[in-house]
Amino acid sequence: MNSGVLSRYLDYEFLRQLSGRSLEPRGLVSGNLAGAHKSPSSGFAVEFSGHREYVPGDDPKHIDWRVFFTRDKYFIKQYEMETNFVCHLMLDISKSMRYGEEASQKMLFASRLAVSLAQSIVRQGDKVSFTTFDTKIRGHIPASNALPQIIRMSQHLDETEADDTTDLHACLSEFSQRMARREIVMIFSDFFGDLQTLENAIQRIRFNKHDVVLVQVIHDHELNFNLEGMTRFVGLEIDAQRIAQPADIRSAYLKAVSRFNAELADIATRNNCDHVLACTKDNPGAIFWEYLNQRSLQNRRI
Repeated sequence: MNSGVLSRYLDYEFLRQLSGRSLEPRGLVSGNLAGAHKSPSSGFAVEFSGHREYVPGDDPKHIDWRVFFTRDKYFIKQYEMETNFVCHLMLDISKSMRYGEEASQKMLFASRLAVSLAQSIVRQGDKVSFTTFDTKIRGHIPASNALPQIIRMSQHLDETEADDTTDLHACLSEFSQRMARREIVMIFSDFFGDLQTLENAIQRIRFNKHDVVLVQVIHDHELNFNLEGMTRFVGLEIDAQRIAQPADIRSAYLKAVSRFNAELADIATRNNCDHVLACTKDNPGAIFWEYLNQRSLQNRRI
């Protein structure tokens, strides 16, 4: 494989900045591979987690006799299994993701986030799958924790063109049927579209106890509208254009963007999802270092 393809998507500075940080599941992992995370299932293996009172039918060999002698009651030792999790990375490849030039293009920025995060997760010993979508699911790479997974993702991205509109509801609904156990779903998108149908799809995923992360990829122009001089605005997903002076519409535009961002954040809060605002002008490593740090702190409080 051309090493230039891998270097186009794998951000080594991102990996350096995330050194010491990991994506931690929220008590939802199952399996017995190499990832060091706590399973929601209780078993008699690996790591002591606490006690529960003995009930008839429990194996007496797990009675903690020291506790019996101090409390005069039978208690069973409980353990948690250290296991692996699966993280599904879903990338929006619709036309609106083409906005921006070179490294600030939303699709390239999101692609580098996804591939670099996948590398970090695989290094943990956990599994990653990768899916691209617009109006429907266009490509899917099944979950793996082998290093060639990163190469497969990069090759797929190098052959992918953003060339349609978006139907998040249809794609998320279809994808949710592929997940059999509680897993992490991380969606990289600008989320332009009907937020109500998006919420409906998220609720379906959350109903099955999957952990959902919304990574909102937004260009600096879209977020701050820092444009000057007479500008031609061309629709990427609709056949429309308009010539305007940015100063004349900046206030109304910024209010609309603020309202949209707030609604998306509210959807995440209502459905107990994470929301990460990833602006293309910002340092991707810093964005995810802060997110993973906050996630780790929240996990400790659960």
